[in-house]
Amino acid sequence: MSRPLFTLIALAVATPALAQDFTAENRLSVAPTSGDAFEVIEAQGAGARELWCAAGDYARDQLNAASSARVYVVAPRGDSQRAPGRKAVAFALTPQGATPRTAVVLGFSTYNAGSNLSVAHAVSLCGGMLGRDEM
Repeated sequence: MSRPLFTLIALAVATPALAQDFTAENRLSVAPTSGDAFEVIEAQGAGARELWCAAGDYARDQLNAASSARVYVVAPRGDSQRAPGRKAVAFALTPQGATPRTAVVLGFSTYNAGSNLSVAHAVSLCGGMLGRDEM
């Protein structure tokens, strides 16, 4: 098979998977996993605030979640299932077996399955982030 044809086929196969990913307001990548579940892929320097911002943005814009809907950590910070070699936090609009717990200390919340915020609260964490207004 000729090299250009092979490249074209490889791109055609890879494109549908890439098209499903979402770039949040704060430029973090969000990858759907199943149903209402998704992973927020960490970028260098991203902390809990940025992860929740991306989760709220995705829930609102891609899942059409109401502002009052809850976003839950269903798998705490760990190895990404969708981006090998990267860290991620898995979120969903349902607790998916995790015991719901209020996110009291935001910095630790992404390390605890069941931590949750409303979509509105998560999106409010996007305010004032470097780069957000430059898009």
